[in-house]
Amino acid sequence: MLGFVEEILLLQLDDSQGKFVNLPLSAADVVLAGAALMELALANRVDCDLEQLVLVDPTPTGDDILDDVLKHLGEAGGEVTADAVLERISVNGEKYQEMALKRLIAKGILRVENGRFLWVFHTRRYPVVDDSEQREVRARLRQLLLTDEIPDPRDVVLICLIDACGLLGLVLSPDEIAQTQTRVEQLSRLDLIGQAVTKAVAEIRFIVRAAAPGY
Repeated sequence: MLGFVEEILLLQLDDSQGKFVNLPLSAADVVLAGAALMELALANRVDCDLEQLVLVDPTPTGDDILDDVLKHLGEAGGEVTADAVLERISVNGEKYQEMALKRLIAKGILRVENGRFLWVFHTRRYPVVDDSEQREVRARLRQLLLTDEIPDPRDVVLICLIDACGLLGLVLSPDEIAQTQTRVEQLSRLDLIGQAVTKAVAEIRFIVRAAAPGY
């Protein structure tokens, strides 16, 4: 089974181009950090309420991304808010992306093609080798959003993440997005860490738009 960091990374991948959808870099970092934090919450390593996030069990998981987050949580000490934790660990978002990409390549889900654009700028593409994981995640989320099906906690997390990224269009048509707005809002409220991620990404998007109108 893929972890949240790997799943949200796959959902951000445009499989026709082998490139990631355009997100402000800091927003992408927050989403990946949030995905790791949500994984730890479901594993009962952290607990979160409206006021604070608490490290419950610092024992290493054996997952290099999650263990790195646990280390940073331990260094933070005491009880902190989810917002503060996201700010602290999102600086490692690019590192987590590289770690997750290596896993997906090792699992045969992605492959790397290196090339050069105009023989100057180094580019890297990640074509999907086995898109069954990507298709399964999208189909699962689509089914959940378009029905009254009781959500699995893992699916609630993914919906929070893709909503924060503005990536619902990868799962639903424009009409379906409008139709399911209330459903998305209801499901997103079920996860407190997801709410913190959504808030942080919204603030980043506001700053980016103010600095570069039309982004």
